[in-house]
Amino acid sequence: MARNRLLRTVVARVGRHTLPVLFLGLLAVVPLAAAESTGEVPPRALPQGQLPKDPRLQPLKDLEGYFPFKPRETPAEWDLRAEQVRRELAVALGLWPMPEKTPLNAVIHGRIDQPDYTVEKVYFESIPGFFVTGNLYRPKGKSGRLPGVLCPHGHWKDGRFTETAAGELRKQIAHGEERFADGGRSALQSRCVQLARMGCVVFHYDMIGYADSVQISEKLAHGFAKQRPEMNAAENWGLFSPQAEAHLESVMSLQTWDSIRALDFLLSLPDVDSGRVAVTGASGGGTQTFVLGALDDRPAVAFPAVMVSTAMQGGCTCENACLLRVDAGNVEIAALFAPKPLGMTAANDWTKEMPTKGFPELQQHFAMLGAPKNVMLKPLLHFGHNYNYVSRSAMYEWLNRHLKLGLPEPVVEEDYHFLTSRELSVWDAQHPKPEGGPELERKLVRWITDRDQKQLAQCQDTLAHFRQVYGGALDVMIGRNLTDAGVPTLALSRRTDRGDYWENVGLLRNAAYGEEIPVTVLEPKQGRPHAVIWADPQGKNGLYARTEQGGYRLAPAIQKLLSRGVTVIGADLLFQGEFLTDDQAVTRTRKVSNPREAAAYSFGYNYTLFAQRVQDLLSVIQYARNHIRGLERLDLVGQTGAGPLAAAAKAQAGPAIQRLAIDAGGFRFAKVTDIHDINFLPGGAKYGDLPGMLALGAPGKLRLAGEGTEVPALVKQVYQLAGAPQNITLTQADPKRDAEAVADWLLGE
Repeated sequence: MARNRLLRTVVARVGRHTLPVLFLGLLAVVPLAAAESTGEVPPRALPQGQLPKDPRLQPLKDLEGYFPFKPRETPAEWDLRAEQVRRELAVALGLWPMPEKTPLNAVIHGRIDQPDYTVEKVYFESIPGFFVTGNLYRPKGKSGRLPGVLCPHGHWKDGRFTETAAGELRKQIAHGEERFADGGRSALQSRCVQLARMGCVVFHYDMIGYADSVQISEKLAHGFAKQRPEMNAAENWGLFSPQAEAHLESVMSLQTWDSIRALDFLLSLPDVDSGRVAVTGASGGGTQTFVLGALDDRPAVAFPAVMVSTAMQGGCTCENACLLRVDAGNVEIAALFAPKPLGMTAANDWTKEMPTKGFPELQQHFAMLGAPKNVMLKPLLHFGHNYNYVSRSAMYEWLNRHLKLGLPEPVVEEDYHFLTSRELSVWDAQHPKPEGGPELERKLVRWITDRDQKQLAQCQDTLAHFRQVYGGALDVMIGRNLTDAGVPTLALSRRTDRGDYWENVGLLRNAAYGEEIPVTVLEPKQGRPHAVIWADPQGKNGLYARTEQGGYRLAPAIQKLLSRGVTVIGADLLFQGEFLTDDQAVTRTRKVSNPREAAAYSFGYNYTLFAQRVQDLLSVIQYARNHIRGLERLDLVGQTGAGPLAAAAKAQAGPAIQRLAIDAGGFRFAKVTDIHDINFLPGGAKYGDLPGMLALGAPGKLRLAGEGTEVPALVKQVYQLAGAPQNITLTQADPKRDAEAVADWLLGE
């Protein structure tokens, strides 16, 4: 009976409370006359040793995961999703905004005459001083503008120069994979010759580090395994370094840019019809095919062979980039080509389940867009990973049909004279190899950085343009903003009467993502419509301070806010507070099991810890907006190391946060020296670094400490664009008293 009376009392009190409550058993109600102490330990939402039921505590996803594609119901829904995925690709690959193009300075030389086609040697500059190399195949006896075909290769030994050993070739002929003892020596050369015979102009170009692409080694571009301390520097960094990742500079980015410039080269030829261009490659060349098709609207037909799959997404460093597949997989990326014709093959490799997982969804997708006949999969599951004669035959017929070549089918490949690497190489005495190595690598990355910064400076002309470009990038880097933050609710585990205020402790549950965030909500009994979210490296324990007796009491700044009727919220962001079993602060982030030390293997499939903590803050912000009754003002504080998190959260929350107070501590993402630093963020340095995030908060009121005596130029400039330079308060932080000074600033109006 006593227990029931107590429960009725609790219910009555909670009924007058402004927070929605989900009871977890009997709530603890402990009325106290004063708020001098909260006890020996700060309050917990869960029993000691029990962790939140949060999917982010599970093992990280990697490239061997499962990546299903969910078709949309209408073209309008798909248009929204396609814009999102395409932007994610562009940001991840360093192409947001699309860089300005420099002259190709193409050189075509060394024509080799064959009976019905020619082969020429080509090199051009995709970036000044960085060369794309390859061979150009042209049909003889054709006039007018001809269809063009771009042919990226894959990870065949020696790339464009690959040659199958005689013994292996005999086996392939016996198994029906190839037909000819001479022409069968190269599956790559074979398709170029046959496509030229079919009337196409074909450009077969090198992946970085293969064949004639000698400036960055194959070992580095495709075999990178261990971080290089000499390349991890605030200036003159190299690829795969934390600084390169912070600027979204990667081998996959370079390789994708090479593909775009290869398409530029092909379309610059006077005999190529710009309306009839196809792209086809297998394996890693398949990755280049569908990524190019997703980003560039000029190809009319695509045929990525043995690559598109809901399973393994591409194992090479040249196929991975941070942010690339956190939100989408290869099937959905390939779907961006729709409704244009997309043909594929599957084999007894990671694509073997495509007939039942991936392709049916693509069929549904193309049908929804009104082009059901424009998608095709040729499952050849009795063959291993390949681009063999049988697979090529499927490609020939697809291109014949959709490039309107008019040839009778089936299109039958014929024998040809195999050309050796010496005959095909673009480099000779008159055309010497360019310099390469570590200095070229540093110079190349520096040039890209300068190019991008010059272009981004042009996006600071208006507030709308700045938000579109810088804000659009941050959306990808963080992965959420308030429009998709979900609708979190509070599962209250204890509610304690502290005299003048209620101390509410529980789990903030974001059902949209399955996440649980331990929070403390301090609610004055005589409250005002004002709340402050207080972010701290200690999580919600940052609301408390130790007493001389070893217990805990509210920190003075928090007491000051509560005394003025302000609700204060503290939260354990991911791997803070109750996310830890040993109370030891996390100093390095988790990584996937892949032993290679390329950041993309972990952060191409998972958000960084920094991004996830910002997502948690957005959940708290969304909760406060939706569930604190009568709320008129919501502020955000980031102290003692939490400043960058708060700056990013404000940028993503926009006007939902009226005032932001942070101690930046001089932090810059460009200074992070470890890809597993807790503040590592791919792209974090590219778009203005921390000042760029602060600028995205304009025109909201900003109290900025830890930045010396000058407001960062970008922050000042954007606040002026917003017509609110007076909304910036620059201060010199006193670590011992700054929290109270922050409280005074928040209470200043």
